[in-house]
Amino acid sequence: MNTMYITVALFVIWLINSVRFPKEYERLVVFRLGRVLAEPRGPGFCFILWPIDQATLIPTRLVALDVPPQDVITKDNVSVKVNAVVFYRVIDPIRSIIEVENYNYATSQMAQTTLRTILGEMEFDELLSQREMINEKLQTILDRQTDPWGIKVTNVEIKHVDISEEIRRAMARQAEAERERRAKIIAAEGEFSAAEKICQAAALMEKYPVAIQLRYLQTLVEIGGDKNTTTVFPIPMDFIKAFMPQKKD
Repeated sequence: MNTMYITVALFVIWLINSVRFPKEYERLVVFRLGRVLAEPRGPGFCFILWPIDQATLIPTRLVALDVPPQDVITKDNVSVKVNAVVFYRVIDPIRSIIEVENYNYATSQMAQTTLRTILGEMEFDELLSQREMINEKLQTILDRQTDPWGIKVTNVEIKHVDISEEIRRAMARQAEAERERRAKIIAAEGEFSAAEKICQAAALMEKYPVAIQLRYLQTLVEIGGDKNTTTVFPIPMDFIKAFMPQKKD
């Protein structure tokens, strides 16, 4: 009787360890006597010959891997701290087990070293202005490096660039100097345009002397506004010359 109970208990234990139910996003990589089977199992009901078969459960969902802040010195010797996020998924569960010991840790380390290497080749202004190009370059390099592990890197995004207070003050001074330069250029262009128009007006008045009289009358209208008692009388230059002392020979 005791033997029967023991046999039933062993059978139940064997059955529990032999029946697996991986979820829709999971796959079973089965090793039979140390050799991996050709195809992963799942999802749903799976039966393995325990203890001859040993199974490892591999998730295939998209993983968001946070890359911790990395100290980076750019090409123009600016020290910054940069962190990023890597999105990847397992596309080959068998290779993710037999090609690398811990694919999540290996992907994280590869992302950190690649981030420092790529950003070290960039100038500081490129790091701030060409974020999309850097993301695409990081994604391409990481995907190529992790492909032998059965990992597909779908996207890499730089989250934050931390710069020192001295660099921020220098950037503020640079932006202020740039705004002043633009303001001076705009003012100079305005003066140049005004000088051109004045020269054109002078040439036109020289060609048509009556325009000077019309301009004078317009000036009188502008001066003689509401509640204005100012009166302007034009005096010809010939009249003034009559009262000026004449030079003796």
